[in-house]
Amino acid sequence: MYLNKEKKEEIFGQYGKSTTDTGSAESQIALFSYRISHLTEHLKKNRKDYTTARSLTQLVGKRRALLDYLYKRDIERYRAIIKALGLRR
Repeated sequence: MYLNKEKKEEIFGQYGKSTTDTGSAESQIALFSYRISHLTEHLKKNRKDYTTARSLTQLVGKRRALLDYLYKRDIERYRAIIKALGLRR
């Protein structure tokens, strides 16, 4: 499995407040970004996997919604997570 407990703790520890900080917008955005990159690689090999393509579209939408929320609430945190993850915009 590509996303085990240790990998999640590593992501939450790096972008959240602690390894158990699963609720902050930054940690959720980081987790979604990791999952998006994994699904993107999968779809490069399996072009006709439409279920995964739909899941990828949904994940991108969820991440976009969280980024919009963060942009409205705290622009500094938004800029920090965009820079840390290397996202466009």
